[in-house]
Amino acid sequence: MSGHFEPLPGGGAAVALDDVEISIIRSLAVQLLELIGPGPAEEAPDDPLAELFAEGPSEPPADPVLRRLFPDAYTDPEGTPGPAGADEQKAHSAEFRRYTENDLRAGKRENALAVVRSLDALASEAGREGGAVLKLSAQESQQWLRALNDLRLAIGSRLEITEEEDINLLYRLSADDPRKPMVLAYLWLGELQETLVATLLP
Repeated sequence: MSGHFEPLPGGGAAVALDDVEISIIRSLAVQLLELIGPGPAEEAPDDPLAELFAEGPSEPPADPVLRRLFPDAYTDPEGTPGPAGADEQKAHSAEFRRYTENDLRAGKRENALAVVRSLDALASEAGREGGAVLKLSAQESQQWLRALNDLRLAIGSRLEITEEEDINLLYRLSADDPRKPMVLAYLWLGELQETLVATLLP
């Protein structure tokens, strides 16, 4: 089971992780949470309706990772214009973003938090034995799958991966290339994601 997810009877998935792997995934999930930022309810904790009625931003994020995670609705993540005119397209994208981005951010936060919580619950066991088996319910597996996808999008954006050819080039990086650790994390998360998808197939 080490290094890849396997299905559990009755649904869900399990994977063996050592303490270093737990630390890496948790750290990446926390960094993702910091990047996504707090929601409206966290910024206005005394207002229970803040999250429900707050409008989101109308402009795309400045950070390229956030633009990848929250792309315009009427362009692709690389910014290629759609069939509509540029001004009309921008107006539609702004309107769509205003009413959807808060919900999208909340979902991504909850998925990343689910990863952190499940790893925290596993950490003490892993520390005693040098590793532990993470067991996820079917719902937790879906949250992990979405979080792993977001993490790979974020790392891929930092590595400027846009095509399959870019990934092939990463395999040939020298050992002293400063991008190497990030590349290894990207490839490893991809393997975890693929095996987790396989456990969820009927």
